[in-house]
Amino acid sequence: MVVGVSGYYGFQNAGDEAILEAIVQEVHSRGHQVLAFSANPAVTAKRYAIQAVRRSHPLEVWKGLGQIDLFLSGGGGLLQDKTSRMSLMYYLGLIGLARRRGKPVYVFNQSLGPLSARGEHQVKRSLRGVECFFRDEASLEYGRQLGLNVQYGADPALLLTPPPVEREPNMVVLVPRAGLEAANTNLHKLGDRLRVEGFEVVVLALQPGHDEPALERFSSFTRELAWDPRRVSYLLAQAGYVVSIRLHGAILAAAAGTPFVGIAYDPKVAGFCRDAGAPYVDMPGDADLLASAVLSQRQPNWKAVDEMKARARASFDRVLSVNRQRRVKTR
Repeated sequence: MVVGVSGYYGFQNAGDEAILEAIVQEVHSRGHQVLAFSANPAVTAKRYAIQAVRRSHPLEVWKGLGQIDLFLSGGGGLLQDKTSRMSLMYYLGLIGLARRRGKPVYVFNQSLGPLSARGEHQVKRSLRGVECFFRDEASLEYGRQLGLNVQYGADPALLLTPPPVEREPNMVVLVPRAGLEAANTNLHKLGDRLRVEGFEVVVLALQPGHDEPALERFSSFTRELAWDPRRVSYLLAQAGYVVSIRLHGAILAAAAGTPFVGIAYDPKVAGFCRDAGAPYVDMPGDADLLASAVLSQRQPNWKAVDEMKARARASFDRVLSVNRQRRVKTR
């Protein structure tokens, strides 16, 4: 069986690449293949040893949809129109094309929202009859309010196995995000405070081509810019604590068993931290509250994190087993 996967892939965003890597891992482990719709299909195909087509080329997309047996939209935060209305229309349009080609379609471990009233109408219309797996409880409830067919999943990146690296309890990794000046300022204040307390502070940005301006303000710290989820996982597994503005700084920390605190620039960050029983602060963050979490080593609810991982695995089992059975019956 060939599983088609659509998301923000091929843009060198560590979080989305971590999602894709986990999807490939889980699909391959169950004996199936992946075809990804990517902005850079050559790199995606080589890196993950999968098929890939250009997500922006209509003919390639149409042909790609013809090669698959099952279409997964996600994971990620694709169902929102805060970033742009065109982004939402692209992903809903791709779902519509897959359905026109007669493919089973799932919204797979996504967040839902923020959505305008117009966006809500488009989502309700486009996802009528589609089984939707949402990765946090707030999205699940929002989906119910919109009348969608909802299932409780979790972010696939939680299933990535952390590298066997020795943890350094005195190392704190800070994950900024460009465009959020006040939050990055508070993150810098936190870094200064932690260095005074004797911590080694590493600043890790997760999207080349976007996060360079955020890194510039941390010039006095050890810095790294990395989109490879394996490298990101290595650093987060090595750390004793993680403070992240970006969602997947927190998710990959959880996957690695590293305690973390989030700065909720977007509802998806707050949603993940709440589900994981982890501390978070609202924008633009508060350096004193963040320092308190680090110094007291506040932990997430690791049992809740394990339950999230179990839901992620179960979502793969459900969509792949159901469609394997469907294929057997139609032969």
